[in-house]
Amino acid sequence: MTKLQLENSEIIVGVDFTNNKRVNEILAKETSSSFLLYPGKENFNLSTRKGSEINSFMGNNPHIFLLDGTWPCARKMLKLSKNLHELKRVSFDNKIKSKFIIKQQPESLCLSTIESVYTVLNLLKEGDLEHCETKDFLSPFEKMIEYQLESIQNPNNKKYRSNANRVVVPKTMYKKDTERNIIFEQES
Repeated sequence: MTKLQLENSEIIVGVDFTNNKRVNEILAKETSSSFLLYPGKENFNLSTRKGSEINSFMGNNPHIFLLDGTWPCARKMLKLSKNLHELKRVSFDNKIKSKFIIKQQPESLCLSTIESVYTVLNLLKEGDLEHCETKDFLSPFEKMIEYQLESIQNPNNKKYRSNANRVVVPKTMYKKDTERNIIFEQES
């Protein structure tokens, strides 16, 4: 979904990108800089920097790698992909809760990939490094969530367990261990 919303992006499928030809081709470009969007302590925080600092740090023609998958899968991708270890990391301070209420996040302020990209694009726009329009960027994502909630609550939909007589309330509890938990708390 993010790829469809974001011009000049590409998807590279895999788990270990150490020997991935396309990833290494991008990393080897001398005319650009590559970064990894991933949380951590030693990151360049886009939320706390001025436009001039962002421009100076990222330079011309930056490439930002995103690890798209579940949090455990993203950690595994990073661990295995030795070529990504040396990349400078960028991050942001998240002040919103994810709208991805049908999927459990490890923490309350964890965002889906498309929400993270939306946030980064807006921060890069503030730094005058990006010029794309983000007004309706999340619309397909929001419509997907709306459709999934309607499907869950439709008693005639055989693909979902019927919850037609219940109100779906987003979870307020977040994972603290690796076991699977229910996605929704439900009120009768």
